[in-house]
Amino acid sequence: MKIRKVGVLVLRILAAFIMLQTLYFKFTGAPESIFIFSTIGMEPWGRYMVGSMELVASVLLLIPKIYWLGGLLGMGLMAGALFFHAVFLGIEVQGDGGLLFAYAVIVFFASLVAVLDRKNDIPVLKTLI
Repeated sequence: MKIRKVGVLVLRILAAFIMLQTLYFKFTGAPESIFIFSTIGMEPWGRYMVGSMELVASVLLLIPKIYWLGGLLGMGLMAGALFFHAVFLGIEVQGDGGLLFAYAVIVFFASLVAVLDRKNDIPVLKTLI
């Protein structure tokens, strides 16, 4: 049981770390971020909105009693990122070797684990499962 808790904690921290590290690029207007959000037609407001939501998701993932909320928000944000990669951007963006896509996949699944770990605390999932 303890190994499971540690594993979930590590995944929560990993997801929060990945989202937090990308905030610098979104909020400072890094060329790659501007390219991405321009390509999907959401520059600059989308860049700031997504960055702000990733900040909230990261903080929520680190709060023990309600990290499932951060997991839900992280999953939603990364589902959007994966959609835009699949439809508009491609796996590789400006020669990054698919790193941003891989980060989105990692955060999505780490957030999913956080949600599933607390599924009994989520009113909608509690009634479905």
